Amino acid sequence: MKLFFFSFFIFSFSLMAQVQNPGRFDKRWKTDLTKHSVDLSEFIALMPRDGFKVLNNPSFLNMAEGLNNYFEHEPVIAVVINNSAKAYPLNILTYHEISNDELEGTPLLVTYCPLCNSGMVFHRRLNVNGETKTASFAVSGMLRKSSLVMWDDVTESWWQQLIGEAVVGKMTGTKLELIPSQIISVKEFFNNYPEGKILSNKTGFTEAEEWYGKNRYVSYDSLGSNPYRFFQQEVDLRLPAKERVIDINSMGKFKIYPFSKITEKGVINDEFNFKKIVIFHQPGTVSVLDKQDLKEAKDVGTATVFNSLLEGQHLTFKKAERGFVDEQTNSLWTITGKCIDGKLKGKQLTPELHGNHMAFSWFAFYPDSEIYE
Repeated sequence: MKLFFFSFFIFSFSLMAQVQNPGRFDKRWKTDLTKHSVDLSEFIALMPRDGFKVLNNPSFLNMAEGLNNYFEHEPVIAVVINNSAKAYPLNILTYHEISNDELEGTPLLVTYCPLCNSGMVFHRRLNVNGETKTASFAVSGMLRKSSLVMWDDVTESWWQQLIGEAVVGKMTGTKLELIPSQIISVKEFFNNYPEGKILSNKTGFTEAEEWYGKNRYVSYDSLGSNPYRFFQQEVDLRLPAKERVIDINSMGKFKIYPFSKITEKGVINDEFNFKKIVIFHQPGTVSVLDKQDLKEAKDVGTATVFNSLLEGQHLTFKKAERGFVDEQTNSLWTITGKCIDGKLKGKQLTPELHGNHMAFSWFAFYPDSEIYE
């Protein structure tokens, strides 16, 4: 027994030596550290695990309460399942980074990494030794390539948020199922989902509540600025480091669309690797990484992505005064892909799985991505 504890001590000490900033490495981990797909030296320990308190089964507000409590132009991650909709303001997720929740019986993992401006939603169910388990996730206190590293409470594996994959521990190599989501404004959310619910800003975390509506990362998304020092590799110069990009995945290959191009065009009809898509953009959504007061922040707009095939018909779109129209029937569509007027009224475009990230972080994980010109 003494030999076992001595060996465990030596192994733990060795691990701490591999993870950068070992003085901050939390010694409570039960992770199977013999399994990993990346070098442990790539992890930077900034704080003990759970240094950011996540939101578990949080409370929500209706439309009237939501519009009264939030700035109408601030961004939210919107999730819709079986016509039920929930919204998670990025400003609140900046302080918590993760919410373990559920919608229509689907266990949701709602995540946001402010250093990468990466907001993504995953399924929380894991297959562990042939058994399905619903995990809760939390913040590890570590970064890799300046990106959030999460951990699950079933196996204590470490998961890279931007790619949704376990990179250390029992689940190494496993990918989380990505759930369609959109980053839109509070106003756009309730315009499209008046029965929807928005995360309550009364979370029970008093210190954080005092900062809701404010930004701790002032001017972080300035196009000419560099990533934080935690990004310890060369910045890919094909795009400005802080350029926002939308990614599309088709048969394992990726293409990214810079926000500057999306904003300029308003609508992008494109085909990538046999997949036909359309990207909508409209102004009215501010950045949560610009000014300290969100009401003074710059307008970066909303970009949403859909498959442009509807019931076997390929639709092409253009910008209109009140939204977007398809050139085949001249029907009117909203930023969330709903048809509200014309021959196709009542139809819904299928949301395309995608993320919204900063270019430097995307290239760090997917350097071979094609870039929309």
